[in-house]
Amino acid sequence: MSNQSPGWEKFIPLRSRISQPPTVFRKIFFTGLAALALTSCERRSDVEIANEKKILIIGNSSEPKGLDPHLVSGVLESNIIRALFEGLCVEHPSKDSTSLPGVAMTWSPNEDFTEWIFNLNPAARWSDGVQVTAHDFVFSYQRLLSPDPNWPAEYAEMLYFLKNGEAYDRSYFGQILCGNDADFPLPWEVLGKANFKGERDLKLENFAGKEFSELGEIARKKLEPYLQDSQTVDLEKITAEEVDLNDLSEAEQRIYLNAKGIDKLSKEELVFLKGNSDLVNWTDEVPEEVRQLVLDRIIAHHEAGQPNLWEKAQVGVEAIDEVTLKITLRGPVPFLPEITKHYTWYPVPKHVILKYGTINTAFSSRWTRPGNLVSNGPFKLKEWRTNHYLEVEKNPEYWDAESVSLEGIRYLPITNYFTETRMFGDDQIHLTYTVPSELIPMAKEKYPDKMRQEAYVGTRFIRVNTRNEPLNNPKVRRALALAIDQKSMCEKILQGGQTPASGIVPPFGDYEAAGVISFDPDMARQLLKESGYSTDSKFSEIKLLTTSSESAAREAEALQAMWTEHLGINVRIEQREWGTYLQKQYQADYDLCVAGWIGDYLDPTTFLEMWITDGGNNNTGFSSKKFEDLLNKAENTADPIARFELLSQAENTFLDETAALPVYFYTTNYLIRPEVKNWNPLLLNNHPFKFVKIAD
Repeated sequence: MSNQSPGWEKFIPLRSRISQPPTVFRKIFFTGLAALALTSCERRSDVEIANEKKILIIGNSSEPKGLDPHLVSGVLESNIIRALFEGLCVEHPSKDSTSLPGVAMTWSPNEDFTEWIFNLNPAARWSDGVQVTAHDFVFSYQRLLSPDPNWPAEYAEMLYFLKNGEAYDRSYFGQILCGNDADFPLPWEVLGKANFKGERDLKLENFAGKEFSELGEIARKKLEPYLQDSQTVDLEKITAEEVDLNDLSEAEQRIYLNAKGIDKLSKEELVFLKGNSDLVNWTDEVPEEVRQLVLDRIIAHHEAGQPNLWEKAQVGVEAIDEVTLKITLRGPVPFLPEITKHYTWYPVPKHVILKYGTINTAFSSRWTRPGNLVSNGPFKLKEWRTNHYLEVEKNPEYWDAESVSLEGIRYLPITNYFTETRMFGDDQIHLTYTVPSELIPMAKEKYPDKMRQEAYVGTRFIRVNTRNEPLNNPKVRRALALAIDQKSMCEKILQGGQTPASGIVPPFGDYEAAGVISFDPDMARQLLKESGYSTDSKFSEIKLLTTSSESAAREAEALQAMWTEHLGINVRIEQREWGTYLQKQYQADYDLCVAGWIGDYLDPTTFLEMWITDGGNNNTGFSSKKFEDLLNKAENTADPIARFELLSQAENTFLDETAALPVYFYTTNYLIRPEVKNWNPLLLNNHPFKFVKIAD
């Protein structure tokens, strides 16, 4: 909507413009100017009008990818979803690590924190008046963990805290069909040592398009356990889209079958394996008859059309009755209430989702469209005009509606943060998403009482596609990390109080930063020389993926300059709008990718669990059994000091491989108007909108 005032001629009837004599015309002209001046003086700003209506207007960076809590993973989407939906617990408006009742009125764990009972509020309602029940949560967790390969939920691992949640999501057939059977001849502790999941070092995609004779030392070592003497293999055969096992040598068969693992083999491959069971790595404790029983059960599952295994998987969520939810975890989780505040743990309306599709119909479903979307939070969706604004309004069906002060929230997808800052100064928004680094000095001077710089539990880093040459060499990756002048980036480029990141987990509470990565150009050059890539002429083109904002461009250009100056490497910047940027990340269609991670809850695991093998937010090709063993060990350690030590070891193991290059630890810099109340500093920046007020 234009702010330009209408011309004076608008105040004169058409006939008067044509036929009035000059004196009368001048009189009308000045009368019109006076009216225009009066109108201009009385014109109110967007913020003034919104204050009167109790509507909060906030900048929200970009157009949201969607509103389905199970299909998004960005901060900007979570800002909207937190207003629309509510989990078992909600954030306290001013205290970190403090959980308030949400859908659950009360909750209690068993002695070792492996089982929790949540007692739901009978008054909890969906925005269409239907009661929110424990069955909605069971449905929701089953939906997010759907093993359907076409289900694009990148955040499913947030529910891996549930017992057997990972097994169901990843279709671990051996564990589900055999390990969960109490009458099976061998316990899972023994049987599970067999190669069900595939050998981490034998990812076939890493060998695609390569000749055996051209493999480097690192790649050859991965194949050596399956070769004899100077034996070679045809990599083209074992990485083809369609592989005929009968056309492979025995060594090639072993590599192919062990790379995939028993769980990922097709029915035909399983049948082949039945006649050659020793081609896969079992253990001596698994006799032939048990091997055959395992293969028969998985083959039978394929022959039955791969029916849903939710019941057999025994995932740790159960509706005891309409208002009692039991959650069983894979290990002790004393901070579970904190985790349930993350939107992946929110319920979604079963009755609405099934109305517009199946349990896991993805982005094509119409259930999240205006007029269709049903939510259970303090607000409901009012209007969504793509690339203009999204507005929510107060939900009268919300169980605690009396505590909600705002009548609505208007989210503006302002991708240009310079424009956003100007709009704040022009009284068009209450709250900015951020303040670009270039404008921070000005904002501090011009808006000293409105500028906020607060601690924020998050890390800026660069994802590395470890599948691509030369980035599959850990020395190259470490060289790139050590060539980043993080201090200079923070002080000269960002200017927002950020600090150099020496690891992937920011320091908070009793957890200390790793202290592994720091700016060391001499060591970076030495590592690059040792890697065999001492000059840029030996590099294929390396691309750096980032978003389309001005701030992202400045950051990328600074990184580009550092790598050129300290390593002599030329990197091409590739900027993409938010949706395309995310898609290229998820598809691993990048070399280097500027990224960031904000804690989902206040525990180091929120920064570490994302790097598990094939994790939805990993996308680097990184995989480490040692790393995941340390995570699993920490998960079953009750002592907090010993647990943090194990997590620190896990972080160091990850950093040794340098699949991500740490850059800096976040702060949050934004502008907020004084009439916005109950917007207090929070480490996770997840402000509960139900407590926010607009007041003089």
